[in-house]
Formats: sequence, C-alpha cells, structure tokens
Amino acid sequence: MTIETSIAPPVEDETGQPYPYRRVELVEPDWTRFPGWRDVSASEWASVQWQRTHCVKNVKQLRELMGDLLDDRFYADLERDQAERATMSMLVPPQMLNTMVPGFEPAGSGSLTEAFTEAFYGDPIRHYMLPVFSDRRTDWPSHPHATRDSLHEHDMWATEGLTHRYPTKVLAELLPTCPQYCGHCTRMDLVGNSTPVIEKLRFVTKPQDRLGDMLAYLRRTPSVRDVVVSGGDVANMPWPRLEAFLTSVLEIENVRDIRLATKALIGLPQHWLQPDVVEGIGRVAELARARGVSVAMHTHANHAQSITPIVAQAAGAMLDAGLRDVRNQGVLLNGVNADPHALLDLCFRLLDGARIMPYYFYMCDLIPYSEHWRVSVAHAQRLQHHIMGYMPGFATPRIVCDVPFVGKRWVHQLSGYDTERGISYWTKNYRTSIEASDPEALTRTYEYYDPIHTLPAAGREWWEQHGRLDESKLLAAEAAEASRRTAALQAH
Repeated sequence: MTIETSIAPPVEDETGQPYPYRRVELVEPDWTRFPGWRDVSASEWASVQWQRTHCVKNVKQLRELMGDLLDDRFYADLERDQAERATMSMLVPPQMLNTMVPGFEPAGSGSLTEAFTEAFYGDPIRHYMLPVFSDRRTDWPSHPHATRDSLHEHDMWATEGLTHRYPTKVLAELLPTCPQYCGHCTRMDLVGNSTPVIEKLRFVTKPQDRLGDMLAYLRRTPSVRDVVVSGGDVANMPWPRLEAFLTSVLEIENVRDIRLATKALIGLPQHWLQPDVVEGIGRVAELARARGVSVAMHTHANHAQSITPIVAQAAGAMLDAGLRDVRNQGVLLNGVNADPHALLDLCFRLLDGARIMPYYFYMCDLIPYSEHWRVSVAHAQRLQHHIMGYMPGFATPRIVCDVPFVGKRWVHQLSGYDTERGISYWTKNYRTSIEASDPEALTRTYEYYDPIHTLPAAGREWWEQHGRLDESKLLAAEAAEASRRTAALQAH
C-alpha cells in the first residue's frame, strides 16, 4: 500500500473518513501452524529459555521450522542475501517469527507451498527481519553517502560505548548483542556477529571497566541529566548486572531521566515477564521515585502484527512495576509501514491494546544496502500530515530524520530542499561533543539524502553522473575507517 492508494478516496463506511478507526482485539497467532512447532505447548512458548533456544539463526533452522511451506527459491534468495548484502546476521526469536503471515489462508487453485511462499515474501515483519536479495535495490543498493556508522556515534564516544551527542543526554551502549537482529539496524557497525560483507567492530575494554568508565564520566559531567541505556539490547544483559548499573546511575545527582531501550519487549516479551526481572524493575522504579528520577522503557515495533496479547502483558507488567512510561520508537520502512493506514493501525494497536505510547518514527538511516527500505523526506512529510488528527495529541508520533552531525529533527524542520536531487539541508542549535571549538557549527547547513530511485528523471541522471563510486574503493574506505576506529579504541 502507498500513500496514494491508502488515502485517495474516502473510505465508504459509517465514518466517511480516509482512515476508519476500529478497536481491534489483540490475538496471539497459533504457533502450531508451523510444522516445526506443531507440538510446542503453551508453557514452552511462555518460557524465555525455550524462546532463546529456538531462535532461527540460519537457513537450515528455517527449513526445519517451515517444512514444505516455503519453496526452495525463497531459501536461495535468503542465502544469497546473507552472502552478499546482509549487514546483520540472522537471529529471529519464535515470538517474532510467529507474527509473520499470522492469518494466512490459501486461496485459488495453486499449491499450498506456492501460496504460502508468496504470502511470506509479502509479509511486513519478514521484510525487515528476514530480508532477501530480491528485496534489495539493484540500481542503487546503497546510497553513495551511506556509511557503517552513519550517525557518527563512535566519533562522539566520551568513553568506550558512551555517546555524548546532545548537550544534556548520553547514549550508553552496555553490550553489542540483541535477542533479535533487525536488517535495518542503525548500529550495524558494532552490534551482532560479522557477516560476509561487514566485519563488525568490537569493544576492547573489559565490560566492567567500560561500565565503570561510563559512570565516572556521568559523575564528572553535571550537564548530563538524561541517560539512554541501550546496546544492543538491555534484555541480553543478565538482570543482576543491569540492575547494579541502573542503581549506580540513580546515585548520580545530576541524572534525572533514564530510558531503557529494548526491542525484546516486542520480539521476546517472555524476558520481561520473568518474575525476577519484574521484581527487579519494581526495585529500580521505587528507588527512582524516591530520588525524583523518571525511568521509562523504549521499545521498537514497526507493524501492528507485532502487537499481541503477550506483548501487552509484558508492557503492562513494566508499567505496573512502576515505570513511568513505555514508549515506541519505530522506524519508517518502505514495504512495512510507510503509509498512513499502517502507521495508524500500529499506533492504535500500541495505545489501545498494549498501553505503549507511540513516540517516534525514525527515517531509516543511511547505512549500506538500505535503499529499498528508505523513503524520501517529502514522503515522510506527507505521512506526518496524514496521520495528524486521529490520535490524541500526546500520543501522535513525530516522524523524525536523524541527520548526521545534527541529530533528530522533525521532518518539517529542514531549512532547504532540492527535491530534484533529493538533498535536504538542515541546521542545528547546539554543538555535539566533537564541535566544542567549531565556530561555524551553529551556522552551517548539513545535508541529508533521499533514495535516488525516488527522484525525478533529471535527479536520477545527475546522480548517475556524479554519484557512482568504485565499489572496491568504497569497500577499502570502509575497511580503513573500521581499522582507524579500532586503533583509536585500543589507544583509548
């Protein structure tokens, strides 16, 4: 579905509105519809240990799960992508796989395998959790300005893993792993296992020393009041270690906000329902309240199919344990949610069904091989326009562009826009941690680039003439940059 098809004529129903709101009851898809899970009990499904043990990590495991449901062309497509394009290794928990093609019903006279394969190809969750080679652009698989660390977070590390990008807040990357790996991950430079096309960077300091360095920086930097505790995903850190870190952060007087970043609330909600974790969240929340600090959880759902009863149960457990809020930070992805109906369906499913606050939708970042997911700034602006007015103001998400060296900006905040060449221009009102002595940081403009395939013919022709880079030189530059960062970390 596109903007044009989803909003064109008003829907002919009782509301007469372009988007007809209807309350939808959440449903947990039947996991036994997959041959490999036919005998899995409800108690096994609810077990986080079972979920982690049965994650799909390779094509062989996917074959064992699907049986004859998928034909060989899909597996060949997936294997080619893993070998030639994937920036993230495969890791999909059963909970997330179960939200793919949840209501599949064969139609017509074709074979079951053929029908299911087509449905699986078209599924929005599959589109970003199990990307295949045929999904990717062949004209411009990567934008010429795509980079491994597109937001330059590593350049702004105050200590290893602690990005000080904004004046009053920092990002603490506690670990480089997640319970699930999303194909569009903005931190593909560091997070997850290496792939044939991306050799990942690695932290070089011992974990306890890294966390100690982070805490020391927070103690000596009173301007920081807001700490995003992330990774990777904090659900992969043993709870006692995470609680100890959070307790230490809560002892720092200048810290007033803590946000826990975890997609596992969506992809592995069983983790956040473990009694020891729920009780631990309660202790952290009680300590935070006593000290006047706000603790919230930020999660990452991109499509309404992801929001099921067990996700709602986990979000409710976090709120009932005392967190101030649970908020969603999705990513705007073509083929997944880049139309008004899909976004509003997701937002209402979050708000009505799971008590999760719709918060942000980020435009997909300029990382390698992401052009099939990205949309133009103009498209994002139209989406923001078309979702306004349906939800309460406090729950209407902002669509933001995370501009390199600038930071998050609402998509209407640009200062100029060359729509022919797809170059938008942005300004900012603060210095990042690497611009303390730059007198022009607040006056220059910074560029962001639309996907080239979305441009008019004249713009595409301009990029053909000016944007083609020798791929071997590009790969050499990426390797050199990774080597430079590794050397800097080791020197640090």
